[in-house]
Order: sequence, then C-alpha cells, then structure tokens
Amino acid sequence: MAETFFDELFKCYFIAFGVLLGGSLIGGLASFATGRPLLTGISQISEGLRIWAIIAAIGGTFDTVYSFERGFLNGETKDLFKQFLLILSAMGGTATGTAIIVWLTGEHISP
Repeated sequence: MAETFFDELFKCYFIAFGVLLGGSLIGGLASFATGRPLLTGISQISEGLRIWAIIAAIGGTFDTVYSFERGFLNGETKDLFKQFLLILSAMGGTATGTAIIVWLTGEHISP
C-alpha cells in the first residue's frame, strides 16, 4: 500500500522525535549507572543524537542523495522539493525533542 506524501511527512517528524527523545532518556540511564549526573548526561546525549535522528527519519542518506541528483540533473524539481520538506520535517522533530529535553533537564539555566 503506497503512502501519501503527508503520511511520510508526519512519519518523518515523529521518527526523529522518538529517536531523539527515547535515545536520550534511555542513554541517560547509562550516565546514571556509571555515576555521572543523570540530567547532564541526557542533555549531552541529545546534542550528539540530533543528526542521527534526522538520518534515521529520512531513511538513510542514499535515497536522499539520489533524489537530489535526480532533481538537479533531470530537472525533477518536485522530488527535490519533497526531499527538502522531509528533511525539514525531521529537523522539526529533533527541535521539538531537544526543546522537551532542555525543558525537562533545565540545562539551559545558568547559575
């Protein structure tokens, strides 16, 4: 069953959101287990996980690179625009996840 573009857009957003939020929270348990501060560990993991959440959401880089190549070389700007929107949607998911992590951990508050 073929999915519509808007289904892909929402899926991309929530995959990036889930990878960032889940990976940071579960990875923070490793910080706790090793005796490091839990909330600082969660915040640091979320910073390093952002690009990987975007890549996981768009399904790897080869399809995206192929779509960009097709858009530039063959003049198929529709595919180029769709890939741009998918990447933008994934970036929105990571931004939302990062905002929630910052809100939960309070790492943005300076002493």
